[in-house]
Amino acid sequence: MDSGNRCLVWFLLLLFVVQFMSVVKGNVVFQVHHKYGGRGNKNWALGVMKEHDSRRHGRMLAAVDFQLGGDGSPTNAALYYTRITIGTPPVDYHVQVDTGSDILWVNCQNCERCPTKSDLNIHLRQYDLTASSTGKLITCNEDFCDAAVDYGQNSNCKAGKNCEYSITYGDGSITEGYFIRDNFRLDQVTGNLQTSTMNGSIGFGCSAKQSGELGSSSEAVDGIIGFGQSNASILSQLALSGKVKKIFSHCLDGNNGGGIFAIGDVVEPKVNRTPLVPNQQHYNVNLKAIEVDGQFLNLPTDIFDTRSSRGTIIDSGTTLAYLPSVVYQQLFDKMMAKQPNSETHTVENQFKCLYYKGNIDDGFPVVNFHFENSLVLPVAPHDYLFPINNNEYCIGWQNSALQTRDGRQITLLGDIVLTDKLVLYDLENQTIGWTQYNCSSGIKVRDEASGNVYTVGAHDISASASSLLKVNVITIVFFMVAVVKLIG
Repeated sequence: MDSGNRCLVWFLLLLFVVQFMSVVKGNVVFQVHHKYGGRGNKNWALGVMKEHDSRRHGRMLAAVDFQLGGDGSPTNAALYYTRITIGTPPVDYHVQVDTGSDILWVNCQNCERCPTKSDLNIHLRQYDLTASSTGKLITCNEDFCDAAVDYGQNSNCKAGKNCEYSITYGDGSITEGYFIRDNFRLDQVTGNLQTSTMNGSIGFGCSAKQSGELGSSSEAVDGIIGFGQSNASILSQLALSGKVKKIFSHCLDGNNGGGIFAIGDVVEPKVNRTPLVPNQQHYNVNLKAIEVDGQFLNLPTDIFDTRSSRGTIIDSGTTLAYLPSVVYQQLFDKMMAKQPNSETHTVENQFKCLYYKGNIDDGFPVVNFHFENSLVLPVAPHDYLFPINNNEYCIGWQNSALQTRDGRQITLLGDIVLTDKLVLYDLENQTIGWTQYNCSSGIKVRDEASGNVYTVGAHDISASASSLLKVNVITIVFFMVAVVKLIG
């Protein structure tokens, strides 16, 4: 190499180092796997989906009813999971992605009753603090402990002692452990459809003991990554360090199960928004009306009143959609009115299903949910009717009074209404929004520091070389500093 080229290489390396050491706001990504593989998979186990939602609601609704310390309640049945890398040397872990909880936690070495195998055909690991040179315990006098353990949950937590937690869920399951801080390796966007690795220090829970369904191998992963609103979430930690804004979005491909999950300000597509209901543990919104086939349902004026704990929850961790009895019955009747000669039958003693030949989008009506600020959420027949056999479809609308243990009339909108839409959670401005979108394409996110706009592409990657279970992937990109990757 001549002196001129050598000088150029050193200059570029210096430029790389300067850019890498800059501390600015940006955006971020993970690779998230869809457990069921999307709408196109006709091998869905109906009982598994319903059991998933039932277990989730047992915990989720308990958190709403009983306010477990205000830091969110992890669940063990999220539909999406991602691979994260923790420690030095780095070790990969699979964790559920959950918009309904806050804390990031993983199972730890010698955990009592933590799962050791998974029906998802992934290799489970337990975090070992002694094996990581960068890991350290979080003590009671640290700010993170105050954020994660709230409302006097641990009155014995004194300065210098380990910061411990214990969460009891509505179904009786318990997770107990302590908090740790260690290095995380994150995928950082460095250009259009390009990422490189960056390190960050994150506080997370180390689960030492579990009971109930949390210890089951069904749907077991290594832990949970919560994207809730508390100061203990990974989103809040990154925002507090000045690396990201508290904005994230997901776009779930209904056919293939892949899609996009990004942290950062979305520039394209444009998204209209509605306010979040303040002081709620989950992502609650004000639902105003429901329209079926161009006609509005005749509903009680207070049916969606948030003051009576009847508010509407947007939750990507729930599979189906749950409606109050009066809403469910009217919607069902309007839906079936377009096919007066069709009869429903019951599958697995719980799902209403029907036979239909032809294009279901031509044979059944679009359902429009109308929210505050004139935001509309359209749900097509191919979203709420999912195939289980040739010409046989089951209905995704569920009566919430029959699903909750206390018969509470809630409205909870899950994956069947969120697929094929870009959903944007803007915690900076306390809004949420969505728009119909092709989730197999890319979105554009702005880098805060440079003002550059980068494209985040959709991904559909099979996980962990299993021939029995194809798991699709969503990419969640952390748009940090725009760093040029040099290849010699």
